[in-house]
Amino acid sequence: MGDKRHNRVFRIPFRSGRARRDPSDAPGPEPGASAGRAPAFLERIRVSERLPSTPGFWRSPVRGVRFTAVLGLVLLVGMTLLFVTGLLSYAAYNPDLAAVNDKTPDKGLLGFYLYSWPTGPHWLYRLTQGLHVTGGIVLVPVLLAKLWSVIPKLFALPPARSVGHALERLSLLLLVGGALFEFITGLLNIQLEYVFPGSFYPLHFYGAWLFLVGFITHVALKLPRTVRVLRNREPGTERDELASPVPDAPTISRRGAFAVVGAGSLLLLVTSLGRSFDVLRPTALLTPRGVADPGPGPDGFQINRAAASVRVTPADTGEQWRLTVGGPAGERSFTREQLLAMTQYNSALPIACVEGWSTSDQWWRGVRLRDLAALAGYPDRPPGVLVESVQRSGPFRKAALRDNQVRDPRSLLALAVNGETLSLDHGYPARVIVPAAPGVLNTKWVTRLTFGEL
Repeated sequence: MGDKRHNRVFRIPFRSGRARRDPSDAPGPEPGASAGRAPAFLERIRVSERLPSTPGFWRSPVRGVRFTAVLGLVLLVGMTLLFVTGLLSYAAYNPDLAAVNDKTPDKGLLGFYLYSWPTGPHWLYRLTQGLHVTGGIVLVPVLLAKLWSVIPKLFALPPARSVGHALERLSLLLLVGGALFEFITGLLNIQLEYVFPGSFYPLHFYGAWLFLVGFITHVALKLPRTVRVLRNREPGTERDELASPVPDAPTISRRGAFAVVGAGSLLLLVTSLGRSFDVLRPTALLTPRGVADPGPGPDGFQINRAAASVRVTPADTGEQWRLTVGGPAGERSFTREQLLAMTQYNSALPIACVEGWSTSDQWWRGVRLRDLAALAGYPDRPPGVLVESVQRSGPFRKAALRDNQVRDPRSLLALAVNGETLSLDHGYPARVIVPAAPGVLNTKWVTRLTFGEL
């Protein structure tokens, strides 16, 4: 049978990051081992502890299924809100109305939910897009904490132990990759930093649907366990595969970790929410449309694009400028003075942009779009209209508006705002203003309106 000493089972508990054993149980040096050097099998143990695929590598005592479950529940509600408001933002562009509005022409069945975007309440887009962008910013600390809490599972080996486990890992890949992609592109869009390849609209749109596949699959697989963990008030009775087997000494409790995540979200809320409210705008430190001073006077409110950025010059909007109105009655041209001689109407409407910023209601004055449609040959039931700008570059140089938007009495070809003539940056000599429409559809520096089939 040989020496019993060599038949013992060595127990090597993982404590304090080191492998320990009873010295009395130690065999002699392995063949080839040099003096002063640990045996090869101990070296292998120490190396394995430095690999992310081993449980002993992850030492934080904060990790655990309950910590992850709480964060997951917050993200379940928050991500659902972001996805729904994102779809509403896409619908607000009326992409199925005309090619000039559709930035995702190959969407196919992904556009199944599209419908005519309403004009009321007039602050609708300001609300939905404000929730979308502000909610995304506030969820950043929660998302990062959730990814940190489950990172050991991303390195777990083997990659797939069964078909169900492989499906879970695939959903996790889509979920994590999709979430990071959506958050990064969205935050870059808010900051007007377009460093990603291609247009923001299709990238963010298709990325959202890929994320949704992983999101739904992951929720279906994990929601029962999440509910069970949250209902269980007795610690230690639920298997905790996320807890470290050899945790380090705690430096913060799990409640403290929740407080840190919540404080981070609150800080981001305080420093971004103000971009949608004039009184709070100086607090919006993290957004370009926040603390930037728009200047004093009636034109002193935020803009989407300055005239110089799209190469609109005073020469384009001077004495030679004309508005061309087209339809069944033919084409007619109007000077600004002739437009001012028509019946003028007032509308109190905000400007709300896809980046999430908005203004309070501004008092616009001008000619109703439906009155211009009557001049074009539609006196009773005006159709949609194609609006064209004098700007030479940039997206939405042309934009289409639906018939319900043209018919709304608050929809104007605005010539003045807050009692003063439009400034060049605000669209002089004439701009469109429509209730509940995204800012880019409120075309500035308008030169042509074509009413009819789009």
